[in-house]
Amino acid sequence: MTDRVLELLRTRPDLAELAAFPFDFDVSRAYHVEEVHLASGASLAPIAGDDTGGTYFLCGGTAVLHASSEGDAVLLAESVGEALEMLVRLPGWCDNISADLDEAELLAGIRAADDEAREEFAPELDAQRAALIRGLGLPDRPLVELVAMSESAARRTEPDYVLLNSRELCAYRLDESLQQPLRDVVLGPGQEVLERVRSGDLGAREEAAADPVLRAGVLRAAQYDRRADDLPHLRFLLECESAARTERFEERWLAAVLVALHGQDEDVPLLRSATAGQVSDGAGALEWARAEEVKRYGRDVTAESEFTWIELAHRQGRIEHARVALIRLLDDTGPHVDRLRELSRALERIGDHAQAARAQFNLLSLQDTAWDRASEAHVLARLERRKGDLEAAGRALERARAAVGADGTTPDGTVSQWHRRGLGRLITEQHLELTLAAVGVGDAELARATMVHGRLLLDTIGKESAKALSQLSTRAKWAVAGLRPPGA
Repeated sequence: MTDRVLELLRTRPDLAELAAFPFDFDVSRAYHVEEVHLASGASLAPIAGDDTGGTYFLCGGTAVLHASSEGDAVLLAESVGEALEMLVRLPGWCDNISADLDEAELLAGIRAADDEAREEFAPELDAQRAALIRGLGLPDRPLVELVAMSESAARRTEPDYVLLNSRELCAYRLDESLQQPLRDVVLGPGQEVLERVRSGDLGAREEAAADPVLRAGVLRAAQYDRRADDLPHLRFLLECESAARTERFEERWLAAVLVALHGQDEDVPLLRSATAGQVSDGAGALEWARAEEVKRYGRDVTAESEFTWIELAHRQGRIEHARVALIRLLDDTGPHVDRLRELSRALERIGDHAQAARAQFNLLSLQDTAWDRASEAHVLARLERRKGDLEAAGRALERARAAVGADGTTPDGTVSQWHRRGLGRLITEQHLELTLAAVGVGDAELARATMVHGRLLLDTIGKESAKALSQLSTRAKWAVAGLRPPGA
């Protein structure tokens, strides 16, 4: 479905000319300075440009995003019509517009800015504005409403309208004042349920008991908003966590710390069970809890690792929130080995293999030993394959083979027994997986070349490792055997 206002601008040269000047929305410049896409994967199409090299994009077929040529991007409006309302009635030369102003103050500020515009470059401004509003059928909203709409749209840029450079995968900037901290997003549901629990709402207790992800948020909310009379609620949450006995222990540990900090002897049996015997008496419980609080469960929410909120966002199903937070962290991360590894793994967990490969590529470049280079290279191969760049996966496997000397080079002593350890199996596995992927896309040359290396590796690694890969290797061998002979 074509936007009505956009269609008018494309079919009415008189209106298009007015939009381009003086209101700087030029549909004849519908292109950007570089290839870009939305991190969310939603559709993106350039629809107009401005006189500084910036571009207006239509996102998902409706919303309008503005990207500057300097690397900034912000959601402008929910439709082209709303975007034109803002550009015509709140034009770019009005730099004194604020949501703190009332209607009269906004009107006075715009009139003053318009006076300067008439003198400098747009003597027919009033007639041009009226003609464009009339021609496009734009409504006559109060200015305060229009300003509120503009600010609301800008604050919704994240997470769904984050713009990426398609080559480097870096995100366009967004003013920090328009970004909602991820911790506020993911703590909201837990804070709401915690307040209901405190008020005696039995339904809230039942919700927390039934939903481990919600319960994790409630416990985090209780960690940063502690009340002396919370002990019965904390006991209840700890009982829920102890009864669940999932592989995740983080929330059970946090609940145990929060209960133990109240220093009640009657809680020792529950704490002993929850901590697998680490707590054995009242005095020891309090000492243990205080040590854990200092180490990992403090009261300052701003000191918490961003990865805590990213993981909670992922568990809550807020994948785009997690993705944006990880991309922005990656953009700001330099040659930091541990941080890059954590980012690579977290991005892979949410399924963003392209960004994970970006982090992994940088991580691989920082490895000093042959063992570490081989270890990180086979991970890069997996990520490149999963993002669909099979040639890049092949190059990563070349680096893995070079690191362990499988290509005839002499590596350092850190990989002297690589073929008899798990590393040999992992590298071989990636060769077989890449062979199958290459066959699947019809790249016979890559499939055959990778299988050659895979066969050599299968003959090199330990017998147990080769046996564990027997089904995968058989599939890869038959897949290559089924390819047409070269030149056929």
